[in-house]
Amino acid sequence: MKIEEIQIKNYRAFKNAILRDIPDMCIITGANGTGKSTLFDIFTFLRDSLTHNVSQALSKRGGFKEVLSRGQDGRIEIKIKFRESAKSPLVTYELQIGQEEGRAIVEREILKFRRGTKGQPWHFLDFSRGIGSAITNEDEYNATNTHASMQREEQSLDAPDILAIKGLGQFKKFKAVSEFRRLVEQWHISDFHIQEARPSQEIGYAEHLSTHGENLSQVAQYLHENHPEEFQAILDAMSHRVPGVSNVQAQTTVDGRIVLQFQDGSFKDPFIARYVSDGTIKMFAYLVLLHDPKPFSLLAVEEPENQLYPKLLWELAEEFRSYTQRGGQVFISTHSPDFLNAATIDEVYWLVKENGYTVIKRAKDDPQLVAFMDEGDQMGYLWKQGFFEGIDPQ
Repeated sequence: MKIEEIQIKNYRAFKNAILRDIPDMCIITGANGTGKSTLFDIFTFLRDSLTHNVSQALSKRGGFKEVLSRGQDGRIEIKIKFRESAKSPLVTYELQIGQEEGRAIVEREILKFRRGTKGQPWHFLDFSRGIGSAITNEDEYNATNTHASMQREEQSLDAPDILAIKGLGQFKKFKAVSEFRRLVEQWHISDFHIQEARPSQEIGYAEHLSTHGENLSQVAQYLHENHPEEFQAILDAMSHRVPGVSNVQAQTTVDGRIVLQFQDGSFKDPFIARYVSDGTIKMFAYLVLLHDPKPFSLLAVEEPENQLYPKLLWELAEEFRSYTQRGGQVFISTHSPDFLNAATIDEVYWLVKENGYTVIKRAKDDPQLVAFMDEGDQMGYLWKQGFFEGIDPQ
């Protein structure tokens, strides 16, 4: 899945903002407080709403009134436009959330796409306040069969704050809904905590790195045993980017735990994870994440430059870009000019505050930035020199 556009209304700092023409690797920069974390929270909010319900997702964020943009009335609205593949039609998911008698409700939820360039789009799913319908003859709907008529099935959810993609997505006959549900469930919003990755872990099984990274040793062991080529690629990258590191092992202890051991070629005995630097742990975790044999459909990472040597950031950016070539889409927030120097002009957006609300600007829409890049400049240098209009705190 590739997201091409995100529209946000009345979600915290985003009164009315649009992120258009989103590339495979989307890099977001901006001053503190402009909404970078809030933009990433849109993904987490949708996943939380799917996992639980809209009321619980809002409660984790302080409730409906705290999430609704300051000074605004009405609904929170999120619209995502995406494609399953390059040749697939553009699909739109719309979610409108209101409040009634102190409880959040789904005012409207739609999943739709259009055949060809003409005609009304088919609403595969159309619900309001827990009641609606979904198409059951999806197999007849394609670009060549433009005369197929819709066959709809009415459904009622248990409560008006439950997403229809959660309920109907469990049934195979609602194919489009089910596929979108699975895609959202596969989103990975990284909030890596170095201190959680250091301790030894109980012996267990984990194929994918968790949000906080506490299962790093288990995933390393899984890759070593089941995907040796990928694991060797990680080791090769580590030996190149972290001086002295020649090997990494997930070692089982006598009391049935797994610890990471980092071998420095200059010493006979390895160092366990608790004694190596923050940057070493973080680089290894990013490499494990980015060499996952089954990439997440969407990967979001905030400020990957923290604890890392600046000269490594160009290569890290290339690792993220390689990840997109294997099927995942990446969103990255950064304050680092060194990381931005590795970006193309098509990949960079910046956030500014105007009249108290966040506005999203796209680098390739700025003629001056385009001219400088055509002459061989780099995005990080242009950012440091103040050519990103409105980005610096006033």
